[in-house]
Amino acid sequence: MRVPASTGATQGSVLDQAHLAALLDALRDDGFEVVGPTTVDGAIVHRPIAQVGDLPVGVGDRQGPGSYELEDRDDGAWFGYAVGPGSAKRRLLPPRHPLWTAHARDDASFAIDEAELDTMRTAFVGLKPCEAAAIAVQDRVLLHGVVPDEVYAANREDVLLVVVECQSPAATCFCPSMRTGPGMELDGDGTHPAAGIADLVLTELTAPTHRLLARAGTERGRALLDRLQAPAATDDDLAARDQVLAEASERITRRLDADGVHDLLLGNLEHPHWDAIAERCLACANCTLVCPTCFCTTVEDRTDLAGETASRERRWDSCFSLEFTHTGPSSVRTTTRARYRQWLTHKLATWIDQFDTSGCVGCGRCITWCPVGIDLTEEVATIRRTSEDTGADWPLVPSGLREG
Repeated sequence: MRVPASTGATQGSVLDQAHLAALLDALRDDGFEVVGPTTVDGAIVHRPIAQVGDLPVGVGDRQGPGSYELEDRDDGAWFGYAVGPGSAKRRLLPPRHPLWTAHARDDASFAIDEAELDTMRTAFVGLKPCEAAAIAVQDRVLLHGVVPDEVYAANREDVLLVVVECQSPAATCFCPSMRTGPGMELDGDGTHPAAGIADLVLTELTAPTHRLLARAGTERGRALLDRLQAPAATDDDLAARDQVLAEASERITRRLDADGVHDLLLGNLEHPHWDAIAERCLACANCTLVCPTCFCTTVEDRTDLAGETASRERRWDSCFSLEFTHTGPSSVRTTTRARYRQWLTHKLATWIDQFDTSGCVGCGRCITWCPVGIDLTEEVATIRRTSEDTGADWPLVPSGLREG
């Protein structure tokens, strides 16, 4: 369990490039595998890093519905991007996880070897506030739920989080609507959903000098800052942070009106707009694969041709898969309309019923990586507008009970 930093610990220190390098070294010295942003195959993804030079220095991203590309920055920023296609979910809830392997014995019986949980200490460096919020959501579902997920719990046991506030949001971002960014408050009325789990929160400032304002969110984060012996933040540094976040907020123009969205969606399960969405949706599952909070999995069995070895593993699944709700002779949701509706109503409505939190953090990945650019903020707005304009009283039934 994280211990919040003591009063005054959030005032901040100022780190230069040497301090940043020393932070990475300190994390490795403490036995952490340092996972941070780096450029791979034309995208910024989370991978093991060893030095400041591994970061996407001077690289930003340009995103839109169905589009993503990297671009050069002229300020040499270390964290001057929004979010990439991957998230911490890939480490904490791996796409594939072996469960057991069975081998045939000479007496026709089988020896079953259960897979061991092979985990290590992980320090995530450079997660954006919305990504930290996504970890908090998955903690609530997979760590603090009725039945904790043992794989997630093992991977999450010794994780250190270094969050970097977002100075360069993408056109697909809508984190203010979900109260997850672009900044991250650690105390007071604006406390961030992940305030209790973020060990360090950094704000990159590029003018007049290139530096990081660092604030401790936990006692472990405070101990790290003390080891770096960095100078204390000044009023000018704090004012520069305020300016960076104000400018980032102004650039975020996409909105999701979350007020009453639960009842809006569940009260419009037969709205005709679901058909219009289904005409564009490819049911490719990209949105669930890049989503940092989607957690659905299935179990897959394999056997060799000789029948001597069998294995079982767990892998990611998606509510867009026809087999996802295969019960008895067929799938419960046989149409794209029904599967998209299930995804959106679960994400924004029934997730709240189950876990007392939204399943969306406003990162915009589902918009960017949708091949046809479907924008959930526009779809919700259309349902809200047309429902209000027509005064329609659509049936209120549990999601998934009606076939689309």
